[in-house]
Amino acid sequence: MTLKSGTIALVGRPNVGKSTLFNRLCGGRDALVHDRPGLTRDRKYGRAEFGGRTGTVIDTGGLHDTSDIANLVNAQVRLAIEEADIVVVLLDAAAGVTPADEFILQELRVLNKPMRLVANKIDGVKEAQLFALKELSGLGFGDVLFVSATHGDGVNALRESLEPYLTRVVDSIDHDGIPVAVIGRPNVGKSTLVNALLGDDRCVVFDQPGTTRDSIYIPFERDDQRYVLIDTAGIRRKGRVQDVVEKFSVVKALDAMVAAEVALLVIDATEGIVEQDLHIVSYAVDAGTGLILVVNKVDAMGSEQRRALKTALSRRLRFAEWIPIHHTSALKRTGIKKLYSKVRQVHRSGRLDIATPDLNRVLQKAVESHTPPAIRSRQVKIRYVNKLRDHPPSLLVHGNQVESLPSSYRRYLENRFRTALEIVGMPIAIEFRNTENPFGHRRNELTRRQQKHRQRLIQRRKARAKAKRSRG
Repeated sequence: MTLKSGTIALVGRPNVGKSTLFNRLCGGRDALVHDRPGLTRDRKYGRAEFGGRTGTVIDTGGLHDTSDIANLVNAQVRLAIEEADIVVVLLDAAAGVTPADEFILQELRVLNKPMRLVANKIDGVKEAQLFALKELSGLGFGDVLFVSATHGDGVNALRESLEPYLTRVVDSIDHDGIPVAVIGRPNVGKSTLVNALLGDDRCVVFDQPGTTRDSIYIPFERDDQRYVLIDTAGIRRKGRVQDVVEKFSVVKALDAMVAAEVALLVIDATEGIVEQDLHIVSYAVDAGTGLILVVNKVDAMGSEQRRALKTALSRRLRFAEWIPIHHTSALKRTGIKKLYSKVRQVHRSGRLDIATPDLNRVLQKAVESHTPPAIRSRQVKIRYVNKLRDHPPSLLVHGNQVESLPSSYRRYLENRFRTALEIVGMPIAIEFRNTENPFGHRRNELTRRQQKHRQRLIQRRKARAKAKRSRG
């Protein structure tokens, strides 16, 4: 069986609309679009879901550009093609097939990889130009698909053609209990921690990175509470994942984070927190997963090293100070009981069990303490808030011009809700919706008497202005 990681690479010459199509395919999940570690700005990863499947879309730089960094861009594009299960080659429908396009197609033909040929920017293109592009269907790339990434025309047909190359979405876990994913880089002690939590050697533990290949789901019960522990493969930097089986394992680990309601991010105390750990934090936050940072192997550290580690964690996690930190030694099984307590606390925080009137009192106090800024010389009015869903706790704030609120005020509201509702270890999703005036389309017609009154006011204002000029 061929393993599929569900990866789609968008390639083509510059300015054919790759980034626009990237945003269209990942539409509605902008929070999940971010730069991956160790990569240039020309290689960006996003998550796409359609047709009951999920995958990773790679936006690449333009091939064979004339800029000074063209060789670097080309190298990044080739890496993206190697990682991908299918390559989407974009053309500009208005420009037709250029010599640069022909050169790119010749290069891709010898790769023996599934391709989709897509003609973008079809809006405004004459029928004769589109007919000429249809002749490319005989070049061995399959039928040419015509889309407008800007307006969404033809994108659904493209999604349907890509669906077989994606992986099935992990929507939920079949077992009852709190789903807890154990995540982190390779060889930080994830499987050892799972064994310590279970009190049994259920997982293979070996001093070599990459021992765990697939996500292992382990249901069990402790202190009258059911859990489902998910031991995952180590998540390495995307650029360092070479083996196709390991690439498949990383995708399974990311899917486990989506399915879990609490994640234990395990780091090695002797190594500290590194860039890849911070990117895992970002992915967990975007997936709406509760998070606990588990500092493992603390038994191998002295008091001076522990103080230095505490300072480093405080500095590097400044963007997510709400994440609780727990120190443990999985090998010696210390700190396990308190870790269970934190898991239950974080899980309770995700339920947001509060009545709507109490929620609005929190919002009112926050607005009274710090009024929203004016946008385009108009004061933003925040009217009310209501709960949307649990895990993660999600709120919807209504008002006038609230969608234009700056990110600093949004963070302020998030922090006020977090403090008032005692939310620990859970990201808060706050959406904003402008309240429409139901009578905005109706024009206020003046009566005949009001019109005469208005004319008298105008005449008096003009008379006063004329008298003032004559006195001056």
